[in-house]
Amino acid sequence: MSSEAINAKTKKVGLIALVAGIAGLAVAGVGLFQGLGADDARPLMSWLIGVAFWLSIALGMLFLTQIWYVFHARWPVIIRRQCEHCFAAFPWLLLIFLPLALIPLFHENPGILWKWMNGANPLPGHGTVGEDPLYSWKTPYLNIPFFLIRVFGIFGVFMLISGLLRKWSFDTDKTGDANNTHKARRLSSIGLFLCAAAATLGAIDWFKSLEYHWFSTMYGVWFFAASMRAALSSILILCVILAYKGHLKGILKQAHRYDIGCMMLAFTIFWTYISFSQYFLVYNANIPEETFWYNIREKNFDGTLNSWWWISMCLVFCNFLVPFLILLWYKTKVVVWRTVAISAWILIFHIVDLYWNIVPGKLPTTDHSEGYLVRQFSVTPFDIAALIGVGGVCIWAVTRSMVKTEPIPIRDPNIAKSLNYTE
Repeated sequence: MSSEAINAKTKKVGLIALVAGIAGLAVAGVGLFQGLGADDARPLMSWLIGVAFWLSIALGMLFLTQIWYVFHARWPVIIRRQCEHCFAAFPWLLLIFLPLALIPLFHENPGILWKWMNGANPLPGHGTVGEDPLYSWKTPYLNIPFFLIRVFGIFGVFMLISGLLRKWSFDTDKTGDANNTHKARRLSSIGLFLCAAAATLGAIDWFKSLEYHWFSTMYGVWFFAASMRAALSSILILCVILAYKGHLKGILKQAHRYDIGCMMLAFTIFWTYISFSQYFLVYNANIPEETFWYNIREKNFDGTLNSWWWISMCLVFCNFLVPFLILLWYKTKVVVWRTVAISAWILIFHIVDLYWNIVPGKLPTTDHSEGYLVRQFSVTPFDIAALIGVGGVCIWAVTRSMVKTEPIPIRDPNIAKSLNYTE
């Protein structure tokens, strides 16, 4: 298939994705307005889950690209170009996130999603947010103006660093200037720390502060590990598709897939280590301000198991044990259908992990004998619509980038070693 035919097909895929994305966002937007009207946070969480999933993939690819630059990795040069295309999603992710970020400026209950934004919001069993001493200690950080500044600052870091890396890589295709690669390596050595700080702040602001009483110093690392797994799984699926139907046919080798599979195994272990360590430290410390976060993900106020207990077990066995055991096998990392299958599996349970971190919460109840209610696990049509909607826009942005430049970095100093890479 000629390059023109592939580009035409890519544009068609992008157009279909854009239509699906607009339709998905429209349906999710109905849920958003319903939630705002009924003062119900759950439909708003659908929008947040959609953004979180696709942002984690783009962010993981940004980390991957910088790690490859810092370690001067030669084998993933052809894969790096596909990550660079995915960076095009960052501005659109900011635009889609804005409806949530601007709620406190325009809604009568600014704390409908992040309860700390409204001091009048009731707390289970003890007054309101404004009367909460734990919140009063956190107000220098948890306040609406500073929150909005951080939203633009966090996305600004992602867009600036990814934009420069894209620009220098694409410019090298035209000029062959190796200095662009040196500049990208220098930026990445600093950018890794900036992106780590920005990703940590984003995870704290957007997910952890949903239950602002909770405290964990490992939460940002959890989001990093989860993002890396999602990015590796996504880039493997994308590269396999391009190897069969696109520009990477005859270019992507078994050795490339094998190394991505090895990294997937490594970050599966790392995600598990971080998740278990966080649980273990909270369990041992046994401080109420920390343990409640896990308690509501296992039991109701009366001690009975709730729906999140099953999700917790699902994460242990399906998000760790199954991928870990399967990725130990050599054939899983080189047989195409097996690598694609385990990548899809990881992405599905990455979504489950995001549900587990975002949706549960303490809900006040008028019957004080019950203490509080727990928001239970559920999958709503608005969840699915948001995932499709945000994903459609992101895929469209990626396909737009693909047709504007070379499919691989043809004049990169290390392109020959990537093309001829073997196990």
